[in-house]
Amino acid sequence: MSTTAPTAQAVTPDTLRAPRLPRWASPLVALGSAAAAVGVGLGTGLHSRVQWGLIAALLFVVASYVLATVVEGKRQAKDRFATSMVWMTFLLAVIPLASLIWETVERGSKVFSPYFLSHSMGVVADREVGGGINHAIIGTLQQVALASLIAVPIGLLTAIYLVEYGRGKLAKAVTFFVDVMTGIPSIVAGLFVLSFWILILGFDFSGWAGAMALSILMMPVVVRSTEEMLKLVPNELREASLALGVPKWRTILKVVLPTAIGGITTGVMLAVARIAGETAPVLLLVWVNPFINTNPFDGAQGSLPLYIYQQYAAGSEASYDRAWAAALALIGFIMILNLVARGIARWKAPKTGR
Repeated sequence: MSTTAPTAQAVTPDTLRAPRLPRWASPLVALGSAAAAVGVGLGTGLHSRVQWGLIAALLFVVASYVLATVVEGKRQAKDRFATSMVWMTFLLAVIPLASLIWETVERGSKVFSPYFLSHSMGVVADREVGGGINHAIIGTLQQVALASLIAVPIGLLTAIYLVEYGRGKLAKAVTFFVDVMTGIPSIVAGLFVLSFWILILGFDFSGWAGAMALSILMMPVVVRSTEEMLKLVPNELREASLALGVPKWRTILKVVLPTAIGGITTGVMLAVARIAGETAPVLLLVWVNPFINTNPFDGAQGSLPLYIYQQYAAGSEASYDRAWAAALALIGFIMILNLVARGIARWKAPKTGR
């Protein structure tokens, strides 16, 4: 009686690979979820596309999890569920932003032109056709520039003190007040400057008064962002410079700041974006001026945020178009600032070798 030993099955990469859904499964599930959401929406009388999108997102997450559980197992299904949730939250954050930009471009482009950018309202009434934002652009640029001249040096030096020198009760007190200033409403900063600069000292409404209030709002953002960027600079760089006999102030100036300049510049631009759209301090301190005023220290000035508010409050079709066009100009101004900041950060960033 002869016996034969069982032959071992050859092990190949295919036998070790767990079953996986094909690449076209996710797009197919997405299309099916969208179709099902449209059907549910029409069947239940839901006419909002936002509601259809939310239903489609929910169906996509559930269908992906169930399908992955059947084919790939629970472990891989949990991974796909987490991935689906990340994508859904990303889309929920991006869609409103994209919708806002699209709406602003679509409605603002009606009157956005070189004429609109180069003319002021002057004698044009808010309900009439015509006029532009030249006076508001000049006012906003000057007020933001003056606020930056005040806030950036103070915020940068404060952050350097907190990171490089700050120890003890004074540093804790400075950190506490910076945290408090971060949450100050813009109108409170405006009322503070109004009561001190205009009511007590007797100065007139001006772009400079508005810039002082804007600098109060800008300063804590600069301090916090710069502080975090300086903390990311490796201590080894500081120690190497100090070991060569370089003074600490020169180490900060030549080693620490150039290393962190990219993040510092980004933080400054975030602070500028924070104040460029403020309306309350401008309304209280800069007041309203439909004519061009290039002197921020004398008399009322225009401002883009206040211009948008005025035109929308006027209530006419022409004023609505001007308000949307001014909003488009403000968004473009912030985008240009961010591009310039990125260019400066890349230019000033320390060169790294291989």
